[in-house]
Amino acid sequence: MSLCSNCPRQCNVDRAVGVGLCGVIDTIKIARAGLHFGEEPCISGTNGSGTIFFSGCPLKCVMCQNYQISHECFGEYISVAHFIRIMQALEAKGAHNINFVTPSHYFSQISAALNQYRPKIPLVYNSSGYDCEDNISEDLFDIYLFDLKYFSTEKSQRYAKCANYFDIATKAIKKAVDTVGAPVFDKNGMLKRGVIVRHLILPQSTNDSIEIIKWLNNYTPNIIFSLMSQYVPMFEAHEYPEINRKITRREYNKVLNACYDCDFSDIYIQELSSATKEFIPEFDLTGI
Repeated sequence: MSLCSNCPRQCNVDRAVGVGLCGVIDTIKIARAGLHFGEEPCISGTNGSGTIFFSGCPLKCVMCQNYQISHECFGEYISVAHFIRIMQALEAKGAHNINFVTPSHYFSQISAALNQYRPKIPLVYNSSGYDCEDNISEDLFDIYLFDLKYFSTEKSQRYAKCANYFDIATKAIKKAVDTVGAPVFDKNGMLKRGVIVRHLILPQSTNDSIEIIKWLNNYTPNIIFSLMSQYVPMFEAHEYPEINRKITRREYNKVLNACYDCDFSDIYIQELSSATKEFIPEFDLTGI
C-alpha cells in the first residue's frame, strides 16, 4: 500500500484503490493536450506551448475557471506509455516546451514517465503554487510557472479551504528560484529556464494583491512577474457576493501602480479587456 503525499494536503489516501482530496486515483488523467497560445509570450511564442491539462486539483478554488477538470475531474485515464506518446507528439508539432498544467498531484507519475523519456525541449511545471518543496527539482523541470493567488489566510481559507496557502506557496517559489536560478532566454526570447510567478487580481482584493507584489519584490525581483486581470466569476463564485463580478478599472489601476514601484527584471501585464471567457480552452479530450 502506498499512501499519497504528492501535495501539501497530505491526505495520505491509497490512490491505488480510491481518490485523494485532489479527486483522482493514482493513474494519470488528462483532459486536453495540444499547442496552446494563451500563456505568457516567452512560453507560447509563435509555435505554441505543448500544454497538457491534468484532471483533478489539490486546491480547488471556488471560482476556478477550469472547474470542469479541477472540480469535476473531467478527463481520460491513460498509461505512462500513452503519456510519453503525447509528449512526443507535441514535440513533433514544434512546441516550444512541454507544459504540465496542475501537475502537483501526479508528481510521482510524471517523474516516472520522465525517467523513461525526457523531451528535448524545456519542461514547464505550471501550478497553483500549492506544492511540496520536495517536488521542486532541477533534474526534472526547467521552468516553474506558479500562481501566487492569496496573501491573507482569510481569503485562502474562504476560497480554497487552505489557510496556509501563502506560506506553502512562497516556500515553493523560494525553492524554485534557488533551484533553477535567474531567467534564461534563447535568441528568440523564449524562456529556457527560470521562474514565472502569476497573480490574478480578484474583486475587493487589491490590498491582498499589493502585499503579494511587495513580497515578491522584496524576496527577489529576479523572476518574471505576470499580473493578470482576466478574472471572470465562474463555478461557485455566485455564492460569494464580493467576487461575483469582474474587477473594476479602479481596482486594476491601484494594483498596476504598485507594480511600477517594483524592480522586477521582467513583467507581463494583461489589459483589463482580458476579462473574458474566450481565453479558457475547450476541455474535450483533444490530443489524447
